Amino acid sequence: MHEKTIAELAAGLAAGTFSSLELTRSCLERIERLNPELNAVVTVDAEGALEAARRADERRANGESGPLLGVPVLHKDIFCTRGMRTSCGSRMLDSFVAPYDAHVVERLREAGAVTLGKTNMDEFAMGSSNETSFYGPARNPWDADAVPGGSSGGSAAAVAARLAPAATGTDTGGSIRQPAAMCGISGLKPTYGRVSRYGMIAFASSLDQGGPMARSAEDLALLLEGMAGFDWRDSTSVDRAVPRYVEGLDGPLDGLRIGLPREYFGDGLDGTVAAALDAAIEEYRRLGAQVREVSLPNTHLAVPVYYVIAPAEASSNLARYDGVRFGYRCENPRDLEDMYKRSRGEGFGAEVKRRIMVGTYALSAGYYDAYYLKAQQVRRLIRDDFLKAFEEVDVIMGPTAPTAAFNIGEKTADPVQMYLSDVYTLAVNLAGLPALSIPAGQANGRPVGLQIIGSYFDEGRLLNAAHRFQQATDWHAAVPGGFE
Repeated sequence: MHEKTIAELAAGLAAGTFSSLELTRSCLERIERLNPELNAVVTVDAEGALEAARRADERRANGESGPLLGVPVLHKDIFCTRGMRTSCGSRMLDSFVAPYDAHVVERLREAGAVTLGKTNMDEFAMGSSNETSFYGPARNPWDADAVPGGSSGGSAAAVAARLAPAATGTDTGGSIRQPAAMCGISGLKPTYGRVSRYGMIAFASSLDQGGPMARSAEDLALLLEGMAGFDWRDSTSVDRAVPRYVEGLDGPLDGLRIGLPREYFGDGLDGTVAAALDAAIEEYRRLGAQVREVSLPNTHLAVPVYYVIAPAEASSNLARYDGVRFGYRCENPRDLEDMYKRSRGEGFGAEVKRRIMVGTYALSAGYYDAYYLKAQQVRRLIRDDFLKAFEEVDVIMGPTAPTAAFNIGEKTADPVQMYLSDVYTLAVNLAGLPALSIPAGQANGRPVGLQIIGSYFDEGRLLNAAHRFQQATDWHAAVPGGFE
């Protein structure tokens, strides 16, 4: 059963070929057997999952149906999950048990999805390799020496290893797309506001967006239909009807206008990755698409702009972790000031401290206008570049990451090189656009991802383009050795 996609599982459940209880037991068995090698899952709720599976089977027996009813999923440990530890990959929240469900978790529960547990992640979603996690790095199923990407690395590794058919992730600067590319799965970052951020622990509030991670574009469509929707509890949630994404998957690509940004295919892009992408673009030509070059002239500013805005917002969001109300508290503080300092100093890891310090500096008196305000102004220019390009093309395609997965420890000593792992994904978050990554080849035995970017609320077009590519190729069906 672990070989099946969500669409195939839904068909099997509907036909009575197997039950949700049998499917859930199969996933729990694989997690118990294979996760010690990967460290992709940090919390397992076997009892709760089996009970949810029983309820899903009862709902089907009573005549209910639905593509997610009885399908097991994992949640990135950034989503509050009622009665379950929600750690955000940090010592600061290692003992925190969420008293409520995030909107995403709530929606998937209502659809009948079975929550298996929580996945490993970079601490507070700050990282590109899953190496900043308090629980240690997750490992890439394609090569245990390689990172799975970050910050949603645990989710990507778990789906790639077939521990679960799907997982949730969050994307602040590429944290769904980049690990999806490095682990050879499909991952979608929706338009900002398409999926509610309620109950999703905040990193950078104007950039964070939840989304689905699965093996195929068809599965992403099913998951997004379940996750998306207006939520009055989130002031940035958009009150807009959720389309039936699945219905548009099979549309022809004749005349689809694809833009290739010249800035994405120059220095810094690994040659083997470029070759895989060239082959993928050629496949789109065979499917009837038209390909032309476009320009995103402010692309080179995305990294510095992001690393002003994101740390600034993080320094504000993470101020709540003070050792007073919840989370980690140091032992035997001398006074209130000592409790604040030691609780934060001991509770946060090095990368989180680095970003808090940078962000606090950027927001400080005398520097706000020079850094944060200027970064927001340039952010607008980056957005305008995309809007101008979309006057000429329907979608933009390019690399998800400049290289295939790199080795664990390879970039930890150089934060700037680590940050450049997201050079092709950051601008999408700054502009608030939707984008996805799908498997499009391999480089030295490690997966390569193709990124497809669309205009606002154009997820349907992206999913259609990805699905038709996956009908013509089989990169998304490849399984890492040892996890068949």
